[in-house]
Amino acid sequence: MSEVIATNQTILVVGGGISGVTAAIEAAECGKQVILVEKNPSLGGRVSQLYKYFPKLCYPSCGMEINLRRIKANRNLRVLTMTEVGNVSGESGNYSVTLKTTPRYVNENCTACGECGQAVEAEFDSEYDYGMKKRKGAYLPFNMSYPQRYVLDPRMIGTDDAEKAKGACKYDAIDLDMQESETTITVGAIVWATGWQPFDADKIQPYGHDRIANVVSSVEFERMLDPFGPTGGKIVRPSDGQEAKNVAFIQCAGSRDRNYLKHCSRICCMATLKQTTYLREKFEDDFKASVYYIDIRAIDRIDDFYQKVQDDPNVTFVKSKVASITEDKATGNPVLQGVDTEGYHRYSNPHDLVVLAVGMEPSVPKDAFPVDVVVNDNGFIEADEKNGGIFAAGCSSDALDVNRAVQSATASALRAIQVVNRVAGTEG
Repeated sequence: MSEVIATNQTILVVGGGISGVTAAIEAAECGKQVILVEKNPSLGGRVSQLYKYFPKLCYPSCGMEINLRRIKANRNLRVLTMTEVGNVSGESGNYSVTLKTTPRYVNENCTACGECGQAVEAEFDSEYDYGMKKRKGAYLPFNMSYPQRYVLDPRMIGTDDAEKAKGACKYDAIDLDMQESETTITVGAIVWATGWQPFDADKIQPYGHDRIANVVSSVEFERMLDPFGPTGGKIVRPSDGQEAKNVAFIQCAGSRDRNYLKHCSRICCMATLKQTTYLREKFEDDFKASVYYIDIRAIDRIDDFYQKVQDDPNVTFVKSKVASITEDKATGNPVLQGVDTEGYHRYSNPHDLVVLAVGMEPSVPKDAFPVDVVVNDNGFIEADEKNGGIFAAGCSSDALDVNRAVQSATASALRAIQVVNRVAGTEG
């Protein structure tokens, strides 16, 4: 790691998703020195993996492009990728933070030409596509990655493939001797924006995500719609590649359930409503979407979007907590078993594809924080005076959609600014 200069008037932002990027940019644009750290090779977080936002159904690449321009234009902001927080000590206005950076094996000479990726043969499951496709051992995380530099998978090191990658590079960008590095910095305030992770659908055994090919999670379905994703933007069955025109969406898959996540994840209903529009986009009138739900939680202005989906004659809402999913061995169709609680009719409904609207949980388990903060039973950081100069942003604080996550990030940036202003003596 190159030298990192920081003082107790510096703000550290942990996590480079939409919340962390927002907090870092807005603090830096207020004239504060900011260090943004991200454990992955690129900024963007979960938002970069979306096909579209709701309710406007625009592409996240637009917002990402704007934010990347703001990052590049601001000298107050330094970005450190492949970097994690190892330890935090001290108090508000004076924290000592250990940063650990893992090797990228690619230096700043990289032009993202892709020659190294073409030279290697090794392939690994793509993290960006939730393991639904393979990527090369030398890879660009996604098209709009920032920094725009390739990465060598550490499993490549010491292999012939690694030497092939190095030999293919015309710019001397491959450095196979890179080592893990560690540095300790002083900062005045910390914005914790480590985001969320989808609940592991394999744990919901009655739904068969781990054994029925045509049962996918909502985040996997989102990646399918991306033209650069695992299916090239097509809605198809994983089992046979056939178009899936009869799709079931199961709400609260892992949420509001004492066996899994007790809390409401808040985004799942809107994510499903959005995903029904993908079917209309791809198939026009030749599709059927069935939404199995406990209740639909569409609030404020988003209710208009809900009404729009309700008015679609090809979308059916079934008030029911699906009991189980079996597989028709002859067709590969998932078959949903349960009771319609409005008419109390038993059903056994086959579909081409089932999408589980998985819940949202914090990326950092509540017992794994490197700093002492107040965490609730669901693992989210509480707004508490005991946290001192450490402020949670976005989905570190609660299950939030993108709009509310950005609002939370702005608020956290303001609180962090107030702390460093007091340190500087500019605020009483």
